[in-house]
Amino acid sequence: MSITPQELELLMQEVEKEDPIDFADLPFDEHDLRALISNHLCEMADAMDSFSDEDKHLTLLAVAAKLVLENMVLNIQLLRRHGVPLSESADALLSRLRKGPGT
Repeated sequence: MSITPQELELLMQEVEKEDPIDFADLPFDEHDLRALISNHLCEMADAMDSFSDEDKHLTLLAVAAKLVLENMVLNIQLLRRHGVPLSESADALLSRLRKGPGT
């Protein structure tokens, strides 16, 4: 892999400056969680050494898409659980989904 887990952690922190993560009252240290995830992702990337560049790209894109979807679902569930309305943009997107394709 062309990046170390420590370098990936630093990049994660840079991204979080623009879009902070709310760790709330999780019983885990933020640094430990970042280390766990960066190690896991670097191991995944190393396991793809035999993949073509296109296959690596597609695999990482699929993983990212799955994580974004999972994050969205969890956020909507939390908002609903606490009776917090969705943002206008999220509500508009979900309204389009309810109407179906082509609307």
